[in-house]
Amino acid sequence: QLQVMESGGGLVQAGGSLRLSCTASALIFDDYAMGWFRQAPGKEREGVSCISWSGGMTYVAHFVQGRFTISRENATKTLYLQMDSLKPEDTAMYYCAADRYCDSETGIGGGKRVWGQGTQVTVSS
Repeated sequence: QLQVMESGGGLVQAGGSLRLSCTASALIFDDYAMGWFRQAPGKEREGVSCISWSGGMTYVAHFVQGRFTISRENATKTLYLQMDSLKPEDTAMYYCAADRYCDSETGIGGGKRVWGQGTQVTVSS
C-alpha cells in the first residue's frame, strides 16, 4: 500500500523560501496524482496544490499562486513544493496526499486518499 512521508518544514522569516519534499513507498507511484494541503491552528485543512501522475496537469490555489511551485520526480518517487516569498499566513502544518487525479480547477480527488503525517512550516514576521 502506498505510504507517503513529508520533510523539509521549518522556521523561516517572511520573504524567505522553503522546499518541502514527500517521498512515497510503493511500486506504482506514477499511478497516483499527488498534492499538498495545509492546516493552520483553528482552521480547516485546505488544498494548496496538486499535480497529475505525468506532471502535465497542475492545480495551484489562488492564495499561493505565483509563490509556490509543485513538481514531482517519478523515478525517485518524490513530490516537491517550492515555497517562495513566504508570508506569516503561510504558517501551517503541510500534508502530502496521494489520490487518483488532479484537476486544474478543483484540485486532487478520486476517493483513494493517502495522507502523510505532516511537516510544520512557521513563517515569522
